[in-house]
Order: sequence, then structure tokens, then C-alpha cells
Amino acid sequence: MSIKSLTPQFVPSFPQELEPGELYLAMEFATAAHLCACGCGNKVITPFSPTDWQLLFDGETVSLKPSIGNWSFKCRSHYWVRSGRIEWAGDMSQAAINAGRKSDAEAKARVQSSRSEDVVVRQPVAQTRERVDVPSLITRFKKWLGF
Repeated sequence: MSIKSLTPQFVPSFPQELEPGELYLAMEFATAAHLCACGCGNKVITPFSPTDWQLLFDGETVSLKPSIGNWSFKCRSHYWVRSGRIEWAGDMSQAAINAGRKSDAEAKARVQSSRSEDVVVRQPVAQTRERVDVPSLITRFKKWLGF
């Protein structure tokens, strides 16, 4: 029996057994889990990141973006989670799936590359400069008040 909607459950970690119709959100791990919407019983894991899935929580329901394509499952289900509802999407050809996977891998490589550059830029500068003490906000406020 296919699942028509997913109810968000914010949890510190995923339970051993997932319940149909529940979307478990472990924010500490930036990951969601649910049982496949087709009813096959497979666990679907969706990590949150700029190159994986994004989560939108409106206070009651959850949306996930992009769609969920369970191409490695026998069911090959493909659907969106929008405002807690399952919206079925069409099947994709293997060529389209491969192109999407390639695009995802390239996006991850770009993000990883830019993060590596950030690390290099943010490394501490050699201690050849004189240390400059900046007064605290409280000290500056007292001075402004004339204390």
C-alpha cells in the first residue's frame, strides 16, 4: 500500500524500526529517514546539504527538495515530498539517472573544492604582526557615555 503523506517527527536519532507515514528528522545529523512511499518497506535516507536535499519546515509540515528517486531499489519509485504530501513523479530513463548522478557528483566536487580554498584563505597569518587590542563593546560604550 502506497503512502500518501509523511508526518514530521524530530528525533535525536533514528529508531530501529521506521513506521510508514513518518518522516524522521535527526537535525543533529542533518539527515531525514522514512520508509519508501511506494510501500515496499525500504528505508530512504536523505542527507541535508547544499548538494543533497534541502528541508523546508513551515511549522507543521515538511517539504524536501529535490525529488526522491529510489533508482537503486527494485520499486524505482520517484516522488516529491511537498508540504508533507507525496506527489508522484514519472519514471526516468537510465541515461537520465546517470546524467543526474554525474551532475550531482560534479556539484559536490565544486563545493568541496571551494571549501578547501576557504580553509587555505582562513589559515592563521604568521605571528609577525604586532597584536592590536580592540576594546570590548562594553568598554567602548562606557567611553561613549563618559565613564
